[in-house]
Amino acid sequence: MTGQPIPVIIDCDTGVDDALALLFAVRHPGLDLRAVTCVAGNTDVDGVVRNTLTVLEEAGAPDVPVARGAERPLIEPARSARHVHGADGMGDLGLPAPRRGRAAVDAVTLLYREILASPTPVTLIPTAPLTNIALLLRTHPEVTRNIERIVFMGGAVATGNATPVAEFNVWHDPEAAAILLTAGVPITMYGLDVFTQVVVPGLDVRRLRESKEPGARLAGELLAHRPSAPEPDGDDPAGGLGDAGAVCAVADPAGITTRPLPVEVALAPGPTRGQTIVDRRSRPGESEIHGGAREQALVDVALAVDVERYVKLYLETIEATRQKSSS
Repeated sequence: MTGQPIPVIIDCDTGVDDALALLFAVRHPGLDLRAVTCVAGNTDVDGVVRNTLTVLEEAGAPDVPVARGAERPLIEPARSARHVHGADGMGDLGLPAPRRGRAAVDAVTLLYREILASPTPVTLIPTAPLTNIALLLRTHPEVTRNIERIVFMGGAVATGNATPVAEFNVWHDPEAAAILLTAGVPITMYGLDVFTQVVVPGLDVRRLRESKEPGARLAGELLAHRPSAPEPDGDDPAGGLGDAGAVCAVADPAGITTRPLPVEVALAPGPTRGQTIVDRRSRPGESEIHGGAREQALVDVALAVDVERYVKLYLETIEATRQKSSS
C-alpha cells in the first residue's frame, strides 16, 4: 500500500455487522479510524455506545473516541432490530462491559470537530439510520468542505428488508436519508443489492472462532450469529459481512461496480415510505415529458460486488498478525 491512510469516521448502531465493520476499520492499514458516533437503530443508543466501546477494546483500539448521538429518528419513534441482533444488539454473546466511557461531547459535536480538524478530507461511513448525519449537515453545513465522500450502507434498488421496498436504515429515518442525499458531496450507496451477497464461507468462520486472538475470535462469533448462506454448512454456518462490506468498499473501491443514478427517498405515509427510488431508465418517461420532472441527487449506486475479493480482503485484514500502529 502506498500513500497515507484514508481518514474515516463510522456512524453506527452496533449491531452485529456494525461490529464486523469496526473490527475491519481498526485493522486495515489503509484506513485511519478517527472517531465513531452512535445512533439508535439495531438497539437503543445507550446499548449502541456500550457495544461500540466493547468492540473497540476487543479489537485493540481503545483510544478511538466514541460519542452518543440521536436516541430516535427526526420524526418517528425508534424501532429496533433486536430480533436480528439479539436483546443486547450483539448476538447475546455475553461480551464484557467496556472499561472506559464515551466522549464528553455528543455525536454531532464530535463529527464536527473531527471532520474540520482532519488535515485531509474525511470519508464518512454511516452504517446505521442517518439521523446523526442529517443533524450534522443541518447544524454545521460547513463540514462538507472537508468531507471527501460519504459511503453509506442503506437503501435498495430492488427488494427491501424492513418492508418489501424499503431497507432498514433508510426506513428507520427517511427524512434523515433525504437530507443526506442533498449533502452536496460525492455519495456512494452500498445498498441491499450488494449487502446480501458478501458471505464468508463456514469453514473460514470456524477458523476465526477458534482463533486465540480476541478480535479475530470475536469476528468469527459475530459471523456465526448471522448465517447468510441458503444452506449453512452443518455446524459451521456461513456468515454475511453486511455493513462491513461498506467499509471494504472504502478500502478497496474497485471491488464494487457503481453507476451514477438519480436517487430519492419516498417520504409519504404508506407502504412505500422509506423506499430509495433509483432511476435506472435510459431516457425520460411520460411523467417527465408531461411536466413531472423533479431534481434528484446523483448517487454512485453499487450494483455489483466482487464477493471473493471482499471476503479475501476481510479475512486477510482481520487475521493479520501484525496490527497497524495507532495513529
